[in-house]
Amino acid sequence: MSINSAMLAGVSGLVANSSALAAISDNIANVNTVAYKRSQVNFGSVVTAQMAGRYSAGGVQGTTRQFVSQQGLVQASTSPTDLAISGEGFFITTQKSTNLTNGDARLFTRSGSFTVDADGYLMNDARLFLQGWPVQANGSFDVNPSDLNKLAPINVRGLGSAVSPTGKVTVSANLNKETPFSADLAAYQGAPASAGLSMADYADDPTTGTRPDFTLEMNVIDSTGGNHKFGMAFLRNDDPAAPNEWFAEIYAIPASDVDNGGGPPGLLKSGMVAFNQDGTIDMANSDIFGSPPVPRLSLNASGSGAAPQWADTLGIAAQDIDLDFSKLSNLAEVSTVRSVNSDGAGVGNVVGVQVDADGVVSAIFDNSQVRKIAKIAVATFPNADGLLAVSGNAYRAAGPAGQLVIKEPGIGAGQISPSSLEASTVDLSAEFTGLIQTQKAYSASSRIITTADQMLEELINIKR
Repeated sequence: MSINSAMLAGVSGLVANSSALAAISDNIANVNTVAYKRSQVNFGSVVTAQMAGRYSAGGVQGTTRQFVSQQGLVQASTSPTDLAISGEGFFITTQKSTNLTNGDARLFTRSGSFTVDADGYLMNDARLFLQGWPVQANGSFDVNPSDLNKLAPINVRGLGSAVSPTGKVTVSANLNKETPFSADLAAYQGAPASAGLSMADYADDPTTGTRPDFTLEMNVIDSTGGNHKFGMAFLRNDDPAAPNEWFAEIYAIPASDVDNGGGPPGLLKSGMVAFNQDGTIDMANSDIFGSPPVPRLSLNASGSGAAPQWADTLGIAAQDIDLDFSKLSNLAEVSTVRSVNSDGAGVGNVVGVQVDADGVVSAIFDNSQVRKIAKIAVATFPNADGLLAVSGNAYRAAGPAGQLVIKEPGIGAGQISPSSLEASTVDLSAEFTGLIQTQKAYSASSRIITTADQMLEELINIKR
């Protein structure tokens, strides 16, 4: 009966517009939710079988559509662990930080308001833990586009302390080429290494050895973060055939820090440093570095029994220290040290976290060291709008979304924007307009039912 179909069509209108109202309500309520993606109920007509001479109303049905793939506005944030994805993809998260199994759900979200929890894990406002590829021993990442088991929750606290041993020392100094010749020069030139007349002897005990014309000191950090001092002493050569040469020695201060196998206390290297006629260093003829010249100090590990080595009592690892003397000059001006710069850093503790545009999460230590921790993985789907929404502004993988592919940020997927958050895609003006339209449509559908009811009442009254 056409009146009945009209009433049912009105009911379908009420149901469809109720769904539309619910979607609009969700959108308005989440207007300030980070990376929230608006939903919309689209209407489609329902056609029923028709009888000759009569029209049967079918009504309307509502289909909910998610705009998950819609990009929200990326806005600056004050927190370095606030992250946004500019482009395609989702953060991969889990609901727990430890003891993950294959059966534990992986949730996908663009809500990047991450903070560090009490255990050091990166967690967003919905208590979802961020996943990434842990850094390998060689500093790389074992990236796999399909294996979720390669991922792990990112922890920025379980790193212990950071130590960076000194690997290079750069010296900038000048040796005055007009320095008067030392009265001890003749004795120094003719003395054997065991005679107690070296400049290293003088550094260890000023009542012995030969006083140098000029000295400089270098700071060195060992494998455990300990600080050591090495000295370098110079004595001008009076040989007229070699007017631009200086005797030089490198030694430990104190001498007990190293074991050189005998000889002058703490002595590591000795020989000549030669200069060109323009005052620049002549590395090829500076035999203190060996032949061919390799400007490097190599110290074996404590207890290795191979001199030179760190003292047995120190218990530290072997160390190679490159020496850059390219800025050592021999000019007619006062002898002076311009700068001595050593790399490396002593013991440091984590004081901050940083994330770069490539998704690499690093810990910042109070000794200025930066250590890589993990690389954030980005999940992509052929049809992101087909994902299944769950609480916490996250999604589960579902058949309509297609096959999950894990990618590196910026390589086939969106790029990470650190210190940023993605805004909700809700437009309040559009939602309020839709709210008015939905209200009117709901009222009109209810009027259909009222009118159909009145017509049925008239039909019943005919019998009377």
